[in-house]
Amino acid sequence: MKAAVFEGNAPTLVVEDIPRPAPRRGEVLVKVSACGVCHTDLHVLRSEVAFPVPAVLGHEVSGTVAELGDDVEGLAVGDPVVCSFIMPCGSCRHCVRGAEDLCEKFFAYNRLGGTLYDGETRLSRADGTPLAMYSMGGLAEYCVVPATDVFRVPDGVGLGEVSILGCSSFTAYGAVANVAQVVVGDRVAVIAAGGVGSSIVQFAKAAGATQIIAVDVSDDKLAAVTELGATHTVNSSVTDPVEAIRELTGGTGVRVAFEALGRADTFATALNVLDDGGRAVVVGIAPAGSTGEIDLARLVRRKLEIRGSYGARARTDMPALLAMVAAGTVRPESVITRRYPIDDVDEAYRALGRGEIVGRAIVEFP
Repeated sequence: MKAAVFEGNAPTLVVEDIPRPAPRRGEVLVKVSACGVCHTDLHVLRSEVAFPVPAVLGHEVSGTVAELGDDVEGLAVGDPVVCSFIMPCGSCRHCVRGAEDLCEKFFAYNRLGGTLYDGETRLSRADGTPLAMYSMGGLAEYCVVPATDVFRVPDGVGLGEVSILGCSSFTAYGAVANVAQVVVGDRVAVIAAGGVGSSIVQFAKAAGATQIIAVDVSDDKLAAVTELGATHTVNSSVTDPVEAIRELTGGTGVRVAFEALGRADTFATALNVLDDGGRAVVVGIAPAGSTGEIDLARLVRRKLEIRGSYGARARTDMPALLAMVAAGTVRPESVITRRYPIDDVDEAYRALGRGEIVGRAIVEFP
């Protein structure tokens, strides 16, 4: 099968032919239809996040069931499915209490070791060289996924488009519903209107936020999120976003500010636009070691909250996401603006790195 391999010595993906993997007990082999192009992969490509190499990246996957391992129930070969980037083990101390976004085995085995939960990868080159898996290693024609992370797509829902549910939508839903707990009438700000920010706008609208202020340096991205539900936009390259948001909210600020880029300056903006008692939800993945400053006096006196948000709860939230898509409440296809074949995968990530992709891009497989 074709797979995009990251060797580790340059921020480049090279398409290779490697052996098709096989699922083991409790696993599913998915024939990939589409895989999202995500900034988190870009952090790995730029060596801003440590990860074993050589590796196959890609963690926003949709496709069809090609093969079932032993003891997998509720799925059949040919089923259309989608997977989330957090692959819950289902048995660690966090998973059993419903906090699958903190799954210990996912972080210990996959994010640190590039393997599944028996400590072995399912991918290798023809000569036997192991290839680490970033989540399921979805930038390939086939990938192996734990059955706990494989969800049937409802009839009538476009299979390629729902690939982005696995990370950008999944992450946005977790931030809006679980961490920010946006309610009807809330005022919110979304700092950075890329793929995740675009999805946050959609979910904030669905939750009933009455004022959704999007901030970015790109007029194209701001125009796109206006179509998705942003009530106001601020181009922070020409306007001070803190002053603008204070003015738009009558001087009070917002109850929730989402930081969706992962930079110290956007983190500061999220804090500075909060109303008293407001909540900053940090979603963007920053390079390891990045820090931000906090005015401790204001934090205490104004009763502010700072919360991190990393994904969502796969077995609870992915079915909810799919139901919202089936009902037309959320439209992942409206966020996708570019499509690439697997042979052009390296250019897809170069375009992402240049800031050229509005919304989300996907890599499609025949």
